Amino acid sequence: MAKTIIELKRADLTLGSAAASVHVLKGIDLTIAAGESVGIVGPSGSGKSTLLMVLAGLEKLDSGEINVSGTPLHALSEDHVADFRGRNIGIVFQSFHLIANMTALENVAVPLELANLPNPFEIARRELKSVGLGDRLNHYPGQLSGGEQQRVAIARALAPSPALLIADEPTGNLDTDTGRQIADLLFSKQAERGMTLLLVTHDTALAKRCSRQIRVRSGQIEGDSAPAQPEAAIA
Repeated sequence: MAKTIIELKRADLTLGSAAASVHVLKGIDLTIAAGESVGIVGPSGSGKSTLLMVLAGLEKLDSGEINVSGTPLHALSEDHVADFRGRNIGIVFQSFHLIANMTALENVAVPLELANLPNPFEIARRELKSVGLGDRLNHYPGQLSGGEQQRVAIARALAPSPALLIADEPTGNLDTDTGRQIADLLFSKQAERGMTLLLVTHDTALAKRCSRQIRVRSGQIEGDSAPAQPEAAIA
């Protein structure tokens, strides 16, 4: 039986305050096994991105428990959660979140330096080559296409060798062909390294490539399906 990497128990979260408050997550229970690829889908405002942020340790629950690789994130201080995240969780965002005045190499290496991991620039160089950017190491984000910027972001997420890779609408800012290439890259890296992949997407075709789909509506899990055979990557 596969080892559990994520366990969410009675997860509850309200964002905002007073009249502007929104009950975003409503007592969610969720278990995810190591090595799974999970697509989280649902209408806008359903709570799916907030759920992903909780799983990444970027949002703290009001109540309930979140355990990642056996570590109770709900019981840790913000600093300890940040340290754990930096070493164990890779995150890819829709809008890349690269630092404009740093080269691709620096964008990947600096988080490794901040996490006190050894050989940050050597690792960064290797990861950028692995995503097809070996000839773009010294280019700045403004000199790169959208697809290349997302490849830098993926290299940065992969650099600490995380057990968990989280992607929030990773193809949302890209054209169809480039988005397909980025999706292929994410799934190939997940398979190659045996990571758990969680992604939020509005793209049903992308979600169907996952081994499991979770549908969120109104802050609750409405459906949880595991297709018999994940859709093959498109070359």
